[in-house]
Amino acid sequence: MIVDDRTSPGGGHAVILCHPDPASFNHAIARTYRDTVIAAGQRVVLRDLYAIGFDPVLTAAERPTLPSPACRQDVLDEIAGCDVFVLIYPIWFGSAPAMLKGYVERVFGAGVKPEPMQGRVRTDLLGGRRLLSFSTSAASKTWLDEQGQGQGLNAVFDQYIVHAFGMRSQEHRRFTQIVPGLTPSAASRHLQDVAAQARRTCAQIAFGDEALLADPGLVARIAC
Repeated sequence: MIVDDRTSPGGGHAVILCHPDPASFNHAIARTYRDTVIAAGQRVVLRDLYAIGFDPVLTAAERPTLPSPACRQDVLDEIAGCDVFVLIYPIWFGSAPAMLKGYVERVFGAGVKPEPMQGRVRTDLLGGRRLLSFSTSAASKTWLDEQGQGQGLNAVFDQYIVHAFGMRSQEHRRFTQIVPGLTPSAASRHLQDVAAQARRTCAQIAFGDEALLADPGLVARIAC
């Protein structure tokens, strides 16, 4: 499924959803974020990787070390010009799903050579943009902290993406103990947090970080 609202003016949000179950809490996060952005009058592109059958395997022709690597131009055109990239995924075996890793390789890294990445040169697609992540886990926060999960994932995934592609900043919201028995009240509280984060991100795009730091009340000016 691809949902693309290009009629709205203002900032653009590319939401990349990676979960195989349409009834999952990850899908609820994506819908809540999308709907909040649309209500705020900003543009959103939602890509459900499993629904569209995204192929995560980097082909030999796509290797960035080639003189003229093949790129997924259709995907790049779709999300070009977005101000924030939102990753929504479950934590599986200590990291993001393989499909999302493949998306990073095939789309975010399309045509990007190792040397510029190591020098933190801004790429055309992601340079100067924001990274916002929402991840879920069935484990408790205490257990994840004992395993060093939060710090580890932040270092090997979030910070790496931001530094490698010259992005502007990153934020990560984690939801733990997301299990089949999750109560409606707990789910509702979490989704309220998602909506609040979406409005805050819309305000960052609309007014700028410095203005928002000086006047947090600007978030209230974002339509609900």
